[in-house]
Amino acid sequence: MNKAILAYEASRLKPASAIPDFRPGDTVRVSVRIVEGEKTRLQDFQGVCIARRGSGMRETFTVRRVSYGVGMERIFPIHSPRVETIQVVRHGKVRRAKLYYLRSLRGKKARIQEIRRVSKKAAAVPALDVAAESLVQETSAAPETAPEIAENEQ
Repeated sequence: MNKAILAYEASRLKPASAIPDFRPGDTVRVSVRIVEGEKTRLQDFQGVCIARRGSGMRETFTVRRVSYGVGMERIFPIHSPRVETIQVVRHGKVRRAKLYYLRSLRGKKARIQEIRRVSKKAAAVPALDVAAESLVQETSAAPETAPEIAENEQ
């Protein structure tokens, strides 16, 4: 592509930290800025991500939810200024990139199994090892209590 177009797109992209790691099958909550006259408000749309397509500035994802028995789908551009936040509610276990087959399923057949996935950002943060600290405290306390027990037995 033209270098001017690439430079313009790069200036409009959201930072990578603003976009969570989500895949098709994940349940996401998208907060969209709605303009009504002079007022603006945020509206949440929660559902299952059934597709992700494109790259760069043109990347979009499709979210599907069923409300009162009626299926609704919305396509959101990831880098749109109207999309305020994207939150991952739960991670789903699927084996397809496009989940269009969910459109024909109803009720329990349309459920997606949940998995426990650790995000790369959470894995990078070192966790405190509380068990190791308590072990150190127990070993330092053990020699002091050992002579008292021996004296009580005599």
